[in-house]
Amino acid sequence: MTLAREQVRHVAWLARLGLEEGEEEFYAQQLSGILGHIDRLQQLDTEDIPPTAQVVEVINPLRDDVPEPGLDQAEALAGAPAQQDGYFLVKAIQEAEP
Repeated sequence: MTLAREQVRHVAWLARLGLEEGEEEFYAQQLSGILGHIDRLQQLDTEDIPPTAQVVEVINPLRDDVPEPGLDQAEALAGAPAQQDGYFLVKAIQEAEP
């Protein structure tokens, strides 16, 4: 399959690529070669090859979640710079500073 210069300009426009004058012929040859290889690949008999979504086996490298007891309220608040009535006290970010 040979691409015309107009087709190369159209593909470049779709890809938002700016081509200099005379580059259309170069890229037409390059893209036509790529499409030729794709045509050859489409001629292969792949009927007995199972579909593959992932070439390399995917494993989960993370450990299993194991429930553990959390901090109680006093332990959680122990390191807080400010607290009030058993809650963290934080500065409001939308109020003007006095």
